[in-house]
Amino acid sequence: MLIINLVLTWNSLLMNAVYTSQLVDSFRHSAPYVNAHRGKTFVIMLGGEALMQDSLRNIINDIALLHSLGIKLVLVCGARPQIDAALVKHDIEVVRHNGIRISDDASLAVIKQVVGGMLLDLTARLSMSLANTPMQGAQLYVVSGNYVIAQPLGVDDGVDYCLSGRVRRIDVVGIERQLTCGSIVLMGSIAASVTGESFNLTAEEIATHVAIKLKADKIIGFTEGVGLLDEQGQLISELMPIQAEQILAARGEHLSTDCQKFLQASIGACRAGVNRCHMVSYMQDGAMLQELFSRDGIGTQIVNESAEQLRSATIKDIGGILELIRPLEQQGVLVRRSREQLEVEIEQFSIIERDGLIIGCAALYPFEDENAGEFACLVVHPEYRDADRGILLLKHVIGQARVRGFAQLFALTTRSIHWFLEQGFQMVDVDSLPKAKQQLYNYQRRSKIFMLPLK
Repeated sequence: MLIINLVLTWNSLLMNAVYTSQLVDSFRHSAPYVNAHRGKTFVIMLGGEALMQDSLRNIINDIALLHSLGIKLVLVCGARPQIDAALVKHDIEVVRHNGIRISDDASLAVIKQVVGGMLLDLTARLSMSLANTPMQGAQLYVVSGNYVIAQPLGVDDGVDYCLSGRVRRIDVVGIERQLTCGSIVLMGSIAASVTGESFNLTAEEIATHVAIKLKADKIIGFTEGVGLLDEQGQLISELMPIQAEQILAARGEHLSTDCQKFLQASIGACRAGVNRCHMVSYMQDGAMLQELFSRDGIGTQIVNESAEQLRSATIKDIGGILELIRPLEQQGVLVRRSREQLEVEIEQFSIIERDGLIIGCAALYPFEDENAGEFACLVVHPEYRDADRGILLLKHVIGQARVRGFAQLFALTTRSIHWFLEQGFQMVDVDSLPKAKQQLYNYQRRSKIFMLPLK
């Protein structure tokens, strides 16, 4: 019995140690994103579908957590399913034209009740201060107002949209004033016009216009699915606007309504300057946090440019490069470079950057007198070695070498022998190196030498 208890105690301690290690590791990995997001402006779209879920409580807690991290938040709420249900309950026919709700006087009276009630409920939820939640002790100020000026949609194909409207103007100064004061700005789908009328708009249009005018850093939208899936059922983590358009054209009718609306809004927002639009699931607990504070995210991004960029290194990248290469230097795989040496050589380096983090690097050292270049210091972060980023860096350096007119590219390695052979390099001896490099060759390391003809 004593042995069993000892085993159970040991297993419990081991599990706690593993859990603690994972927690610390996750926290450390999220730190760069906490710093990157602080002070930025996010527009969050919460559709009516999300507001109906039990998971809303956790989503509200996560919104409060984002606010506590210094992120400026505009929360735009839809109510499409709630409005449909309320209209049916009042025996009012739900009429749409070209996918847009036609809102007459009777419909708008019901819509205002639904939207107004939901805004009050959300304000109450954001005012919670329950123990053992991220909202404990939080003092959130939630502000709503006439920040959106509407105008009527008018008549289309002889169909009068009545009191369904579109955005005419956004009060950017008013919203920014509230965000600067630390308030969360809460918006619904009802907006007033300059004539004093109320109009029913879509939450997606409001969120898009607000994000564009505020020059927001992100739009975050909640849908039922984990994100957009390809035809094989695999998550598509990143899309350019043109790719999102192609998917809508080919598969739009098979996508959920909230997914279609988000993609349409994201395409317009990205093309108008919003850098990233994130689609996450309201069914998956913590999906928004995982998307924002992990390297690969968990949903689908529609982006102006890829989250990963291959570019020339600058002096500002030295810290990131050192952090990337130090483990391999300590293992003896790479020759150690001091910060001072790296500062002198930084123009020779190219990097792959993802979300502000350097995940890959390589250098091209010129030997102009002998018309050759050295491919050196190829490093890819361990978590990103499954997508041929090393080959991407090699091709980039080969391109640089050819532009400079080099006839050959050589590399020295103690570990990656087969990789260089697979890329078309040939093993050569020391005498094949440029004379300047021969003088620097370390016979104690006994590095293998590879050569790639470029002409």
